Amino acid sequence: MTHGTARLSDAARQSFASKGYAVLARFYDPATDIAPIQEGIREIVALACRKYGVDAPTGTPTEAMSIAYPALIAKNRGWGGEIYDAVKQIPAFLRLVTQEVNSDVFRMLRPGSVPGIAAGGYGIRIDNPGEEKFRAQWHQEFPSQLRSVDGIVFWTPLLPVTADMGPVQIAEGSHAEGLVPVYEDDAGAGKTGAYALHLDRAEERLQRYDIVAPSSAPGDLILMDFLTLHQSGHNISRTPRWSIQFRYFNFAEPLGIRIGWKGSFAAGVKFADVLPELVARREDAA
Repeated sequence: MTHGTARLSDAARQSFASKGYAVLARFYDPATDIAPIQEGIREIVALACRKYGVDAPTGTPTEAMSIAYPALIAKNRGWGGEIYDAVKQIPAFLRLVTQEVNSDVFRMLRPGSVPGIAAGGYGIRIDNPGEEKFRAQWHQEFPSQLRSVDGIVFWTPLLPVTADMGPVQIAEGSHAEGLVPVYEDDAGAGKTGAYALHLDRAEERLQRYDIVAPSSAPGDLILMDFLTLHQSGHNISRTPRWSIQFRYFNFAEPLGIRIGWKGSFAAGVKFADVLPELVARREDAA
């Protein structure tokens, strides 16, 4: 486990303040923080393969995540959902989410804050090649999470993320725009919940910013402001993109206090029922 007080370089602080994100190389220890999570995934995938009679290699976490898991969902996509729900309950994963260094980093970037962990806002994503239904298009984190405007996404990979695997895409500096209205549309792909949220006049807004897509390796941490526009990249490789996301928020932020730190879709609540002013008129959205 990563020990001690977290340290942030001046460059990382400045990047987060001006660009709405920062990349911290080897923030977590790959051997002590990440490897136990990878091993937990291997064990769960191996159990699923035995349960469903799928003959695929699971001797290493890489085999389990990049070969056995695709073999499972090739036979039955629903089995992938079973694994998706299971892996977020791995003890080593929850230990990573609750490490004190995460709170330390949050306080450094949000001086005077009272950090909280967004319930339902932590999990392990599995972005399969060519699968659009569960890909997160351009969005801000706040409408789908709520809790507090003053929040930070923690994003870290479980396998090395190369350009063809679709790294997270970030619109530099877009957090300065403030809250962007959203509307719901399944985009013709059967999307629901947070996946069906669309930014008001997204293309027009995105033209104002440089788009970056940082590659990363296990142990690296990407931090994003709750208001930074970002999306999951298109995975055109042959390997699922496995990554961890969790969200910290500031209990002391005024809007969070006003809404009682309510959650959104993951908490069974629609953002429109909590903050109707965030809803864009559909005929005006493009």
